[in-house]
Amino acid sequence: MTRQQILFLEDLAVGDEFHSAEQRLDEAQMIDFARQFDPQPFHTDSVAAKDTFFHGLAASGWYTAAVTMKLLAGSMPLGGGLIGAGCELQWPRPTRPGDILQVVSTILKIVPSRSRPDRAIVTVECLTRNQRADVCQRMVTQLVVMRRSAHAPTTGPSVP
Repeated sequence: MTRQQILFLEDLAVGDEFHSAEQRLDEAQMIDFARQFDPQPFHTDSVAAKDTFFHGLAASGWYTAAVTMKLLAGSMPLGGGLIGAGCELQWPRPTRPGDILQVVSTILKIVPSRSRPDRAIVTVECLTRNQRADVCQRMVTQLVVMRRSAHAPTTGPSVP
């Protein structure tokens, strides 16, 4: 397995795209997540879900967000990690058991910090799509991205 190149601010440009791996959603895992964190019938009971707004079992939006985060961590290898500074999140359509999700992320804006020259705020649109290319989640997030020089190895103490 090859290791991805770690990216820093200097490596990024507006318009850059990142494509994640794919992940198939497992019904049991979706239900287990919902029972713990979003216990509503349309997330936890496939029979009861038929008579709800969703007309069937739908993943919690927070489950979709968690899967998105996993896929982002694998597809945007930023030096210092994916450090969020805020986001706007939308779920335009339900995510269903068996869906295969992939995230396509596009850099929209880069604003260098005026007070901290070692970093910038990078605005990224992340579209989580299913196997039919339907957008199940849209997230526009601001990430703190470090310059390479902020991660340069430091030399040890000098020896007299």
